[in-house]
Amino acid sequence: MTRRIFWGLLTGVLVLAPATARAEDLIETIVNVLVDGGNSFAWQKVELPGAVCGNGSPYKFFVRRTSSADLLFFFEGGGACWDYDTCSGRAGGLGAANPNGIADDYMQQFTAKYVSPIVNGADPGLPFRSRTDLITKNWNIVYLPYCTGDVHIGNQLATYLDPQGVQPPLTWNHHGYQNTLAVADWTHLAFPHINRLLVSGFSAGGTATTAAYWFVRNRLQPARSYLLNDSGPIYFTPWYSTLSQPMHDKIVAAWNLIPVVSQIPGAWYADLGSVNLAVADAFPADRLAYTAYSQDYNYSRFSYERFYRDISKDWVQQFWKEDQQLLLMTIGTRPNWSYFVPWERQINDSHCSTIITFIGSHACQRMEKKHHWWEYFEWPPGESYKCYSEFVGMDQFLQQFIGQDRQFRILEPQNGYNAEDPGMNIVAPLINAALDG
Repeated sequence: MTRRIFWGLLTGVLVLAPATARAEDLIETIVNVLVDGGNSFAWQKVELPGAVCGNGSPYKFFVRRTSSADLLFFFEGGGACWDYDTCSGRAGGLGAANPNGIADDYMQQFTAKYVSPIVNGADPGLPFRSRTDLITKNWNIVYLPYCTGDVHIGNQLATYLDPQGVQPPLTWNHHGYQNTLAVADWTHLAFPHINRLLVSGFSAGGTATTAAYWFVRNRLQPARSYLLNDSGPIYFTPWYSTLSQPMHDKIVAAWNLIPVVSQIPGAWYADLGSVNLAVADAFPADRLAYTAYSQDYNYSRFSYERFYRDISKDWVQQFWKEDQQLLLMTIGTRPNWSYFVPWERQINDSHCSTIITFIGSHACQRMEKKHHWWEYFEWPPGESYKCYSEFVGMDQFLQQFIGQDRQFRILEPQNGYNAEDPGMNIVAPLINAALDG
C-alpha cells in the first residue's frame, strides 16, 4: 500500500505539472513528495560590517535560536574557484557556488532547506524508511552560506582575466577567512556559554571544518567540542606522496593562505595536511572525525582534473584512494581522530555522506560477498553482499560519536551493497535530478 501511494503521488506530480513549470519548482515538488525532510525554522539573518561575498555583495549568515545549550556551527559547501571561469560561474559545476551572492530568503531555497540532515536535526523519511531524529535536533545553529569560492578561509582580493578576452576583468573577494572570523566573534557574543559545540560542513564546507577549526574553537570556548568533516579532506603531501600538491600550491597562492595557516601552531603551508594533526594536538580533549566515500568523484575531480592533463576517471579515483589511505594512516596516529569511510553511494557521485538523506550512508568493516547459499534469501532481496561485523548507520555514528564520545575507525572495503540495494536504485536518480537541477 505504501509503495502504491508513493508512486501514485509521484506520478501525479509528473503528469499534472504544467508544461511551463520551472524545472527547480518541479524538482522541489518531487523531493517534497519523496523526502519527509527539510526545515521550516525561523532563521535570523545577520549581516556584519566588512563581510562580503566574492562579488562584493554583503555576506549574510543565518541563525536559529533554541533553548538548548548546544550549538552547531555549520559551513556550507559548493565547489571552489581560483580563476575567471570558476569564480564567474562560467565553469558550472566545477566552479564555486553562489557567484552572485546570498539572497535574503536563502534559507527558504532548496539547498539550505534540504541539504543537511545534521542542520535539520533529522534523517528525512523516505518510502519504507521512517524519519529519524538526530542528536542535533533542537540545537542552536549558525549556518554559514558559501559565496567566496575559497573554502571559507581565503585571504585575498584577486583580479581574474577572462581567458576568452570577452568580459572585463573580474574582481573577486576571497574573503572567507575574514567572514569566518567575524561570524565566530559574533557567535561568541550571542552564545557565550556553549555546552557542546559541533563544527561541521560538507564538501568545501568540510574543508573549512578542519581548516578553520582552530580559529572557531578558540573563539567559542565550549565545554565540549566536536569536529565532523564531511568529504572535504585536506590531504597530506610529504615528499613521497605529492598527488594533491599541485592543487594545494594553486590555492595557497590564489587565496593567500600562508598568513592564515601560519597562525595555527604545528601547521605548515607547504603541507596543508599538517592542519589535521595541528588541530588534534591543540585540542587533545576534543573529538574529531572525517567521513567520505572511497569512490568520491566530485571533490576528487577538483583535486586532480585541472592539474593532471587528460586524466581518466579511473586514475582520479585511484589518486583519491592513495591520498585517502595516507590521510587515514596519519590521523590514526592521534587518539582523538575518528574516521567513517563507506565505499560508495549512487547519490551525488559518491560525494558527501551527510547530505539529503542517510540512505546508503552506512559503513561496515567486513562488508563481504555472502558466504552461504541460504544467505541469498535474506532481506533485502537481490543483495549479494552482507555485513559480517558491526553495521553502522550515519545516525548511529553521530549519536555515539557526540553522545558517547565513541571513537570510530571504519574503512569499508570495495563492495556492491549500495549498488544492489533496490531502494537506492529508486531514490538515487530522483535525488540526483534534484541536486543537478
